[in-house]
Amino acid sequence: MAGLLGSLLLLVLQTFAAPPDFVPAGDLDPEGLQWANGTAGPSLAPPPGTSQRVPHSIIIGVRKGGTRALLEMLDIHPSVAAAATEVHFFDWDENYSRGFDWYRGLMPYSYPHQITVEKTPGYFTSAQAPERIRAMNASIKLLLILRDPAERVVSDYTQVYFNRLEARKPVRPIEDLLVRGGALNTRYKAIQRSLYHLHMRNWLRYFPLEQIHLVDGDTLVRDPLPELRRVERFLELPPRIAASNFYFNQTKGFYCIRSDGRERCLHESKGRPHPPVNGTVLRQLRAYFRPHNRSFYRMVGRTFHWH
Repeated sequence: MAGLLGSLLLLVLQTFAAPPDFVPAGDLDPEGLQWANGTAGPSLAPPPGTSQRVPHSIIIGVRKGGTRALLEMLDIHPSVAAAATEVHFFDWDENYSRGFDWYRGLMPYSYPHQITVEKTPGYFTSAQAPERIRAMNASIKLLLILRDPAERVVSDYTQVYFNRLEARKPVRPIEDLLVRGGALNTRYKAIQRSLYHLHMRNWLRYFPLEQIHLVDGDTLVRDPLPELRRVERFLELPPRIAASNFYFNQTKGFYCIRSDGRERCLHESKGRPHPPVNGTVLRQLRAYFRPHNRSFYRMVGRTFHWH
């Protein structure tokens, strides 16, 4: 009798167990796989009816402008399938030389009603990326998220600062990088990245302005929903992102995401406190950007509330 009961129990377990190639979405490793939106990771069989497609939209930048927050928030939408990692296909020659089939193979599996979105902030400052993206799809919709250029410089430095600390490498005060010979070091790479009008001019050589939607990164942090609704309209998505998808995390000091009965915040590397910057140097930096910002405003026909 005991043997018969044991055999029956084994039969029940085999009948109701999940297939060996299926892993519940909540158990996926977020570094290697993706959330449950019709996507699959490298070790999973793709859901029936899905395929990997090149992006319908790309978040092209800017570095330290809020690209990860924008992608994670867009990923709430049931019609969006987001790539898990920065691909660096159009800005790195060694990746671009691998071809579009290689690129497509890095995209998430998506259903026909979904659009695929990837983000690589290095695209915005890349000289080659606009022409290469146009060669793939001249009508693609591009998303560019921007923030106060002076704050972006400090945030850029902060990321490098913490990366060097974690790697046990020496770090330099930000003032040593911002100032050379008593004057602002305008050759500092972080400053060059914040000259938005210079990079935007290159993109407008290949794409009309109406194909590039500007997202206000400073506003997205303070009040994400209005910015995301504008993105939904630009991408021609049905309005599905709601206020209930966000809650303010007092500890972290920014909005986190609530969807599918789960809550998640951006990685701890996001939203790190900036180091104090010498007031005189910061004023020099803001004064330097002022005419460059005005040039950008004229170029895009829009004003941002940057200092």
